[in-house]
Amino acid sequence: MAGQRLEAEWVRAWCEQADEALTELMRSFQERHGFPPGKNAVVLATEANHNATDALVELTPIPSDLTTMFWVIDEVSLPDVDSGYFIHSSSMVASHFREYGAVPIDGEEPALVFASDGGGHLFALAGSGQVWRSTTASWFDQFDLAAASLQELFEGLARRISSQRSSGQD
Repeated sequence: MAGQRLEAEWVRAWCEQADEALTELMRSFQERHGFPPGKNAVVLATEANHNATDALVELTPIPSDLTTMFWVIDEVSLPDVDSGYFIHSSSMVASHFREYGAVPIDGEEPALVFASDGGGHLFALAGSGQVWRSTTASWFDQFDLAAASLQELFEGLARRISSQRSSGQD
């Protein structure tokens, strides 16, 4: 996938597959865990999200894969997959950018934070298309390579959902 750009059709297909897998995973969640699941959802983008994405692009140059993702997805909330994964909305990314700026990553142009996990670690996308994860729950500490691309990150999320669904465990 290195060097290739994220395609909107691929993201749409991922959304459909993730939604189906989450629906199945949530059916037995309460029975297995003794408490109801949180709101696990893949929220598709609307015209308002497209406008927010356009505003983000005007605010700062963003990697093209992030623009593609935001054109399809508003946000992803997976509090019950592993320790939780959250793809932020473009308006939240813009708000965070205004407050914290881009994150510096050695050997990369500054990267834009677009997601987090349930432990507060941040995910940032660099212009190279690589995804980086903070080593701590901080905007200002080191970031390590998490995935070669946004597509690889989404494929990993799909595997986590499927693994959890098939094992019946968190």
